[in-house]
Amino acid sequence: MEIARVWLGTPYHHQAAVRGAGCDCLGLVRGVWRDLYEAEPETPPPYSPDWGEYGEVEYLLDAAKRHMEPIAIAAAREGDVLAFRMRDRCMAKHLAIKSGDWTMIHAQSDDRVREVALSPYWRRHIVAAFAFPGVEP
Repeated sequence: MEIARVWLGTPYHHQAAVRGAGCDCLGLVRGVWRDLYEAEPETPPPYSPDWGEYGEVEYLLDAAKRHMEPIAIAAAREGDVLAFRMRDRCMAKHLAIKSGDWTMIHAQSDDRVREVALSPYWRRHIVAAFAFPGVEP
């Protein structure tokens, strides 16, 4: 959580992953990963802002499964990654880091990295949770 909180205030920038300069939700998780492990597990392909609005392949969930430990949503703890499906019949396209029982850290378009309430709205859109490998909460 110490690493994730250092990203607070980073402006939103689509496809970026640079602390203090800009990131999107994936960039936040990539940046925390880089800070933990000193390298990224893979480079994501270019993606458009609306990439999760169509298609059937779960690119975000598949990549998370390749590199992180899938866990039950109910078992997610502080420091774990939450994945969200924002619309029915669309791919999961948003990530956040759980920062408390009722809070999360995420990057959202037209904003910056913030710690916000994990409100009922956000909770009902969670579709998966993942733990960083080898990291204790």
